[in-house]
Amino acid sequence: MKKIFFFLTFIICVMQLAVPAIAQERSGRDQWMNEIRQYRRTYFTKELRLSKEQQNKFFPIYDEMEEQMNRIEEDVRVMERRIAEADDASDVEYEKATEAIYEARVSQAELEKNYLEKFKNVLDKKQLFELKNVERQFQREMLKQHQRLRSRRTADNAQ
Repeated sequence: MKKIFFFLTFIICVMQLAVPAIAQERSGRDQWMNEIRQYRRTYFTKELRLSKEQQNKFFPIYDEMEEQMNRIEEDVRVMERRIAEADDASDVEYEKATEAIYEARVSQAELEKNYLEKFKNVLDKKQLFELKNVERQFQREMLKQHQRLRSRRTADNAQ
């Protein structure tokens, strides 16, 4: 659960920090997200050893789950931003916002559990077991790429 939360947060940070020019253009941002989605598909296909038939069934389900996870995450970010920017937020509002943040995590965990049942119809037992590990590996890979871009940009700015 934390991994998906981290992944979604990471993707958003990368969009905002790694490619500010693309973030300004909607079409550029969409293209960038499609590239990440395609890279993830390639990575998952290779690591989980998905057949063509499995790919055709798995990725629509996975994308649907990710979209719902993103909606939950966006709702939380909006609320967090609203409370953080409110100069006159009360203790009750802070408490409600905090509870909502944790409830969102519970909602995401329940969502993942529901999708587990759908994945059981597509993946074999070993692939199902490896799925969370592959998600973590993908997140690490994305973080490494982000760090490489960031250090390259820092080096370019120093020259």
